[in-house]
Formats: sequence, C-alpha cells, structure tokens
Amino acid sequence: MSTPQQSTSIRQRARPRALLSLWPYVRPHRGLAISWVVFLALSSSATLALPYGVRLIIDHGFRQGAEAALNRSFMVLFLIALVLALATAGRYFCITLLGERAVTSLRQCLYAHLIGQDVAFFERLRVGEVISRLGTDTTVVQDMLGSGVSVALRSIVTLFGSAVLMTWTSPRLAGLTALVIPGVILPIALFGRKLQRLSRSNQDRIADSAAIANETLNAVSTVKAYTREQVESERYNKAAQAALHTAKQRIQIRAGLTATIIVLVFGAITLVLWSGARDVVAGNLAVGILGQFVLYAVFAAGAVAALGETWGEVLRAAGAMSRIDELFTEQPVIVAPAAPQPTPRHVRGEIIFENIEFHYPSRPDTPSLIDFNLHIRPGERVALVGPSGAGKSTVLHLLLRFYDPQQGRILLDGINLRDLDPVELRRHLALVPQEPILFHTSAADNIRFGRIEADQAEIEAAATAAEAAAFIRSLPQGYAMPLGERGVRLSGGQKQRIAIARALLKNAPVLLLDEATSSLDAQSEAAIQAALTRLEQNRTTLVIAHRLATVQRADRIVVMDVGHIIAEGRHEELLQSGGLYAELAHLQFLS
Repeated sequence: MSTPQQSTSIRQRARPRALLSLWPYVRPHRGLAISWVVFLALSSSATLALPYGVRLIIDHGFRQGAEAALNRSFMVLFLIALVLALATAGRYFCITLLGERAVTSLRQCLYAHLIGQDVAFFERLRVGEVISRLGTDTTVVQDMLGSGVSVALRSIVTLFGSAVLMTWTSPRLAGLTALVIPGVILPIALFGRKLQRLSRSNQDRIADSAAIANETLNAVSTVKAYTREQVESERYNKAAQAALHTAKQRIQIRAGLTATIIVLVFGAITLVLWSGARDVVAGNLAVGILGQFVLYAVFAAGAVAALGETWGEVLRAAGAMSRIDELFTEQPVIVAPAAPQPTPRHVRGEIIFENIEFHYPSRPDTPSLIDFNLHIRPGERVALVGPSGAGKSTVLHLLLRFYDPQQGRILLDGINLRDLDPVELRRHLALVPQEPILFHTSAADNIRFGRIEADQAEIEAAATAAEAAAFIRSLPQGYAMPLGERGVRLSGGQKQRIAIARALLKNAPVLLLDEATSSLDAQSEAAIQAALTRLEQNRTTLVIAHRLATVQRADRIVVMDVGHIIAEGRHEELLQSGGLYAELAHLQFLS
C-alpha cells in the first residue's frame, strides 16, 4: 500500500470532488448522459408546470358556466402528468444504464491495474481487502451514480426552478422563505464532514471483515484441522461488529441530519403558509396563487430534504472512490524498460547471477541473498539444496523477475533481465511451484493455462507425460471436469501433476522446478522423473529440492545456506567432501 504520508494525503482529498475521478469512465457514454439530461429537463419542467395547472383549476375551473375551461384545465393537467411519467421513465433508464456501464468500465480498469502489479504489492496488501475495494466499493459508487446523482440533480433543478417560480408567483412570500435557507444549509455543513469520515471508516471496516473471510475460507481445511471454527468465527464477528458500529454512527448522523432538515424546511413552509393564509383572508392574495405557491414550496422542501439525504450517499461514494483511487496510485516497480531489448529467436538458456544482494521489501533488514554468484550453462540441470531460509526460492523469484536485486545483475543469454520486458522474459520460463495453484475451470483449461492456443491433442500429450492422464480420464467429465477453487477436488499429488503438465505444455527453454515432486508417491515420482528426464534434454533446468534423492542425477548440485553458496559439485563429490550436504544426506539416507 501507499506510505502513511500518502494515505493521509489521499484521505484528506476524500471529499465529493474525489468523484471527479469517475469522469473518464462516464465520458465514453456521452449519448446516455445527454439523453438523461434531456429527460431530466422534461420531467423537471413537467413537475414545475403542475402547480400552475392547479392554479388554473382553482381560479377558473370552479366558476359557474366554466365547464369547458374546467375540462381543458384537467386535460392539460393529464398531459403534463403523461409527459412527467414518460420523461421520468426515460431518465431512470438512461442514468441507471449509464451507472452500470461506467462502473463496469471502472471495475475492468481496476482489475487490469491490480493484475499488473508486481508480487511485492500483494505482500503489502491483503487480497481480501483488494477484493472488497473491487466489489463493495465499486457497488457503492454504482449506487450513487445510478440513482444518487439522478436524485441530486433532479432535486437541484426542482429547487432552483421552484425558487424562481415562487418568486414569480409571490415575491413577498418567497422573501420570507429565503430567510430560512441559511438555517437549512448550516446543519448540512456541520454534519457533512463527520458523515464523510464515518463513511470512509465504515468502508475500511467492511474491507477488514472481507479480508478475514477471504483468508479463512481459502484455508478452510487448515481451520478445520486445528478446530479453529469458533475462534475464526469470533474474529470475523469482531470485525463485522466494528463495521456495524461505524455504520450505526453513520446512520445516526444521517438520520439526525435528515430530521433536522425536514423540521426546518416544513417549519418554514408552515410559517409562510400562515402568512399567506392571512393575506387571502384579508383579500390581498388569490386562493389559486396561494395554492400554486404552496405546491412550489412543497416541491422545494422535498428537493431540500432529498438533497440532505442524498448528500450522505455522495459522501459515502466519495469515500469509496478515494479508496479505489488509492489502488490506482499504486504503480508496479517491475516494469518493462522504455526500449526493451528483444530476446534471441532461440533462447539457449544460459543464466548468470553476478554479485547479487537481495532483501525482500517486507524484510528490508534481513538479506536473502548475499554476494551470490552462479553460472548455469545452456542445457545444464542444476539443483539447489540447503535448509529452509537458505535463499533457494529467492533465486527463482529473481530469475522470474518478481523482484529486482538491490545489487548485481542477472543475465539470460547475456542480456540483463532489467533490459527485457518481464512478459517476454517469462514466456521463456516454465515454473512448477511447490504449492501448485489451480483454478475453478476444467482440467484442460488448467493445463492450457501456460499456452492458451494449445489444442486438445497437445493437452492430452502433456497430461500423459506428467502421469496425469489416467486420473483425469477417471473424472466424471474427463478433461472438461471443473477442478474446483484452488483444485479442491484433487489430491495434493494430482494437483502437482496438473501443474507439471502445464509446465510441460508451455515447452519453455528454461524449466524451474520448486519441489515439483514433493507431493507424489514413490511410484508416481519415479514415472514423472523419467518424463522429466526426457523433457529436460536441450533445456536448462533449475531444481529446488529438499529430498536429495530427486537431485542425485543433476549435472551440478549447488549447496546454499543463509543466502550464500557454500559448496557445489556432483552428488558423489559433495558426499566425499563432507560439510552441510553430507550432513543432509546422512540425515535423509541413513536415519
């Protein structure tokens, strides 16, 4: 996330003008916006014409022998109502569709921006909070844009129109009404800022509860294994209650604001009506004029009340939009250079790490690699071994350019990785992680993930090579069977074989295996090792393994500890030389 100073600055800007950020998403739909304005003008004009029609009926329709005038007056009133009905329907359709389209564009742009962030971004921000901003916050903005804006502008037009026509109808009564306007505006100004802060706080608390739910539901097996259901429910309940508490405060402030405005507005109307009624009794004002003024006053009062109520929605949407803007201000550190260097047509797979020093952004005081130097020749199979925390996975992360080292450089076929487009670089690397990630799509789509254009025959060939074809065919829908979220319908070994098939299908010149066979039984591992042996021919392979039995046939074994290379050689050489590798081998093979 942004720094505390940046967050403070952004939150200070979380005012209604934050909604101006929506303009780029509204602009492509100008036609709908213009149509909405036209319908708004028609509906507001029809609304403001109703009191004049009532005045005509009162003043001229009830006289003796005025049946024709009465009929005309009621016909005009009906036509006005018809225009009002059609214009209101058109206004609703245009603004609602405009809100749907604009917020859909916002969500698409926000998702594309988020998926383009580097890995370090997701170390700093919980995925559940990101999902909350992508879902809940954009829904708040959509509600405001689809209805709140329409109500607000309609109320503003009605208020100003009514004010003008009230002045035209009776300047004296309009003057009395104007005296109470400051008393109505004052509570809006006083309560508005507090309501804005509470709206922002409420959204933050909702995001916290969403993050907890996302975290625990994605690890439901672990939660159940450690019987944490009650504890996690209580943790979620606390977050939900915190959101409810801020929501209650927001609702109380908004309810009080609405009540205050209604009391002030209708109190003013009562005062004005009392004065107008005295004028009618004294013969200084026609009954029809008073009736017309009363209707305009009611329209104006309703518009002010609606504005007071809508203002809370505007502030809530502004708070949500400011949280969304925070995400848009994030920029990835790992980006393509202005003029990226192209990779060779045929990548040989030579990899060189030169004087690398690296600290993870989340652990700046703890070096993961120190003075790290490694040269991997094209087609060589190199295994990285060592205790947990030695820096083995960090080597893969840097090679994939999830991060850049603070010192030194990494070369692929003589080209500095910083000079390459990260997307182009990763096309030449195939990764099988220790914890394979599968998606809630079919088995075929999960294997095709690394090469979307692959046909069914290629998918089945990769599955066969990864020893996955048999269990895939046994699924109820075979290759079309959805595997569930994170592959929940498969065992650990089956998930790992799908991940291996995915990497095999990608057919990249550099193969990265991070404990790729750790979840397999001995029979499956032997079969896959044979498949990998065939596949590793003419490819550079970098293997991480804790089980030394899987690396004995490596061309070279690199022993790491605390971010350093402390030894390298073949299996037999390292056993004879003693040291850490010999200790690890003794523990695994002789214990």
